[in-house]
Amino acid sequence: MKIYNLKGGPIFGGLTLEEAQRHEWLVTNGLGSYASGTIAGLLTRRYHGLLVAALNPPVVRFLLVTKLDDTVMYDGQDFALFSNRWSDGTVDPKSYKNIESFRLEGSIPLWHYAIADAILEKRIWMKQGENTTFVRYSLKRASSPVSLKIKALVNYRTYHGLTKAGNWKMNVRPGNAGLEIQAFDKATPFYIVSDKGNFVTANKWFYGFNLSGERERGLDHIDDNLYAGELTTILSAGDSLSIALSTEEFENFDGEMELETRRDHEAEILNNLNSAKLKYPKSLKVKLGRLALASDQFLVERPQSHGKKGMTMIAGYHWFGEWGRDTMISLPGLTLCTGRPEIARSILLTFSKYIDKGMLPNRFPDEGESPEYNTVDATLWFFQAIYSYYHATKDKGFLKEIFPVLEEIIEWHKKGTRYNIKVDADDGLLYAGQQGVQLTWMDAKIGDWVVTPRIGKPIEVNALWYNVLLIMSEFAKKLKKNPATYESCAEKTFIGFKRFWNKDKEFCYDVIDGPDGNDSSLRPNQIIAVSLSHSPLTEEQQQKVVEVCSRKLLTSYGLRSLSPDHPDYKGTSMGNQSERDGAYHQGTVWGWLLGRFALAHLKVYKNPGRAIEYLEPLLQNLNTHGIGNLNEIFDGDAPHNPKGCIAQAWTVAETLRAYVEISKSI
Repeated sequence: MKIYNLKGGPIFGGLTLEEAQRHEWLVTNGLGSYASGTIAGLLTRRYHGLLVAALNPPVVRFLLVTKLDDTVMYDGQDFALFSNRWSDGTVDPKSYKNIESFRLEGSIPLWHYAIADAILEKRIWMKQGENTTFVRYSLKRASSPVSLKIKALVNYRTYHGLTKAGNWKMNVRPGNAGLEIQAFDKATPFYIVSDKGNFVTANKWFYGFNLSGERERGLDHIDDNLYAGELTTILSAGDSLSIALSTEEFENFDGEMELETRRDHEAEILNNLNSAKLKYPKSLKVKLGRLALASDQFLVERPQSHGKKGMTMIAGYHWFGEWGRDTMISLPGLTLCTGRPEIARSILLTFSKYIDKGMLPNRFPDEGESPEYNTVDATLWFFQAIYSYYHATKDKGFLKEIFPVLEEIIEWHKKGTRYNIKVDADDGLLYAGQQGVQLTWMDAKIGDWVVTPRIGKPIEVNALWYNVLLIMSEFAKKLKKNPATYESCAEKTFIGFKRFWNKDKEFCYDVIDGPDGNDSSLRPNQIIAVSLSHSPLTEEQQQKVVEVCSRKLLTSYGLRSLSPDHPDYKGTSMGNQSERDGAYHQGTVWGWLLGRFALAHLKVYKNPGRAIEYLEPLLQNLNTHGIGNLNEIFDGDAPHNPKGCIAQAWTVAETLRAYVEISKSI
């Protein structure tokens, strides 16, 4: 089998402190666990760590191993490979000065440290399907042996929290080829082992790690970590040392073999992408390959009650869990466009088990409690995902299995379900909302204040509802059932949808029939109505929508969530959590909408070359925030600084899907 090798990509070197701490890396294991940090090795978030393990996959994520403070002794000098920022703001040591280069090898972060005339290489990756992180050091060049000293810093807290250690004592004891740590009775034990060298225990707290990223977000930012023990060894040129950080107890492992296993996993992902035979400029091969590898980081297992393995998605790293809306929007791009339809099928069946009163869950809480159903659109995106899956696979057996579930959803929406979600018999449009509840994707809430409540009939919800009815008609025909009911409902919705057109402004109302009437705010939700397979807008209206979004909402990295002309517009996302949430959908740029815009532009102007041009600047984000991934949001005002999560599923998914769809027109 031909291996699609991913070569090229950016190489970072000669970094300042600001640059080295701004760029972040991420590796995952398919269970919801991850390892992540900065190029500098400096902790800037509470979410950074070398082993953030999902103890009840894919939820209950705990920080177990925070970092390895590694120092090389060579030719009578000490060279630190790590950095720490302390509570007084001091950064010591300043290891970023020793980084000759940093790059991604596939999705594996790879450092080269220049130590006088020696070069030490370091890689970090996780084992797929296991809560194990590997760190591998290789001495590539040296004129004499080097001594390597590595201090292991650990913790035991939820990844959303911080530790104020006080006099807390963990149980740290020598184990097989390393250390065994148990934070307290009944806590999950974890292990730090190596394939060479000697460990000694320490069990001493290091107090006052200053997490600058948390400070910038207006949050508590001082954390404590336990210095559990130290590993020392000697390396000669050509030697390697591998360390495993794991919830699994084991004595022997082969670091080189584990690295090859990880490479094989990534080669399979890239081969699947290559088999799709997409048409795109050769210059995009590396970037689309990186999007495919990024896609894999969001796909995780979810155990089912009957003992079988299901699949789900993590909406974003670091702090998001499973979200129904994000999953259904992301599914076509992350799975179908990367040649992994079997994962799409599993996700759809997994989520179908949680449908209640005709609604798909919006969120599975991180601690595994009952799902939350506060969404009107996730269920409608569920139909879109199924539609994409069926057209990609022609899996009629799946369609027969899922169709009764879809029929039940339609009936619940007709008669009414939670939060006043119900079809209006007068115009065939879907109404949703009640005070104090956020139901659409614009879902920011501060205390009891819903920033963008959108009670009434939101435009994208009703564009989706129209598509759902036509999808059901098509599915009914495929299964030799009577489609008449769905077709008549769709016709009524199509006529009712005409009410969204604002003749005075020549674009669509964002919401109609709300408590205060119709909302004429210019928001990007109407671009969804254009980009869907079946648009309820006329061709002239579609063009006018694309034009106004181009002029007022479009940026290089996505669409603003509100026009700058609006008095509520917020051009930057900064400050404390209330200030940031207040700007979240009031002007902040969303990357996932850029794919929707590009496809809407293609539909209107039939110019695939121009449509692809709109996507290309966003791909630069692969090199700017979360290296090898695309982030969640950007400031509405230029220069549109990246904000929010460093890796967001629907940004990656919709960008990749847009490339695939546009390539079909080239």
